[in-house]
Amino acid sequence: MLFTQFVSCVQKKDLSKHEESKIENITKINGVSLVSSSDSVKQKNIEPLLSINANYAAIMPFGFIKNVEHPELIYNSERQWFGETIIGVEQYVNTLQKNGIKVMIKPQIWVWRGEFTGGIKMNSEEDWLSLENSYKNFILDYARLAERKDVEIFCIGTELENFIIHRPEYWRELVTEVRIVYSGKLTYAANWDEYKRVPFWDVLDYIGVDAYFPVSNSQTPTIAEIKSGFEKWQIELKTLSVEKGKKILFTEYGYRSVDYSGKEPWKSDRSMNSVNFQAQSNLLEGLYQSIWDENWFAGGFLWKWFIAHDKVGGNNDSQFTPQNKSAETVVKKYYSK
Repeated sequence: MLFTQFVSCVQKKDLSKHEESKIENITKINGVSLVSSSDSVKQKNIEPLLSINANYAAIMPFGFIKNVEHPELIYNSERQWFGETIIGVEQYVNTLQKNGIKVMIKPQIWVWRGEFTGGIKMNSEEDWLSLENSYKNFILDYARLAERKDVEIFCIGTELENFIIHRPEYWRELVTEVRIVYSGKLTYAANWDEYKRVPFWDVLDYIGVDAYFPVSNSQTPTIAEIKSGFEKWQIELKTLSVEKGKKILFTEYGYRSVDYSGKEPWKSDRSMNSVNFQAQSNLLEGLYQSIWDENWFAGGFLWKWFIAHDKVGGNNDSQFTPQNKSAETVVKKYYSK
């Protein structure tokens, strides 16, 4: 196994010096969230990942629903991009694994018109049952693929708070069914303001957090300011990790290269277009300095990384990718440790 199980203070179990040393030397998950493409992944697409010393990549096949009240999920369709299908995901996994890069498969829902997935909520018991069955098929199909390809981590859902609030027992049953077909590590990707309310961390292996924590209201925050802004979140994360006896995994983390990008880091508003590379670099530096070396922290998946490296990011890009920006150097520095 890649990680030694985290032992909490709650368990009252003493560690020997040898065991403490093993925990301290555990390799972090230095991951990227790999954006699906209409094309297959080629070796030239992997070279930039090797260049920054990434050791993990999240592959994210999408299922689609019409709106937050619609119970049917459509996935693995001929109309989807290659990288969003079962065949495409398998090809991505094969290519990454040949290069020594481990994988998390992270199936996600996309609601038409980009509505927030946390708002998915049915209006009748019949619709809830339909959604549950449709979602289970979606997840189990990719869990079987994950098992077949010896994928290290599988994520059972992303930012689905209302679905969890209204159907908590379904999620425990889903985990049980996933474990029948998949033997690797399991997590769920909770939004930054949701993770403390997820009721089933006890049956998963990692506490997954999409870590868009607000840390600064400044246009270009300093590293010291960012570290100060991260302190309360760091305390909350560590407290939950100790309480549950599970490591924290940032299933997503990152910042845009734009003014005020530490204020509401989850925003992808196109009206925010004042390019600010220093803000993005400082925010990543501050996050790495704050949390990356903590024993209760497993690592994370940078949001986001595109396959066509030479065609993305760069001088005019105000979005999340660090590619071809100063932030890429920051990522490489910490992923090389």
